[in-house]
Amino acid sequence: MATYRVTFMKTICDDTGHEHRIAQRSYTVEAPDEATAREAAAAAYARAEGADWRLRADDLEVTVEPEPPGSGRG
Repeated sequence: MATYRVTFMKTICDDTGHEHRIAQRSYTVEAPDEATAREAAAAAYARAEGADWRLRADDLEVTVEPEPPGSGRG
């Protein structure tokens, strides 16, 4: 299994109209693939916030976390 970092993002505008992407929450998830990592993080977000992530965030980013040195995995 790989380790994924799933970050929930919100796009907001500043007072000059420029958009900025702000990280709302981030989860580290071990999963066999990216789709499963997204589902697990979305469920964790719903438990923490009491609402579906799409009501509070605009997007989510998924990145693969590097293996720690000497982990023996990979």
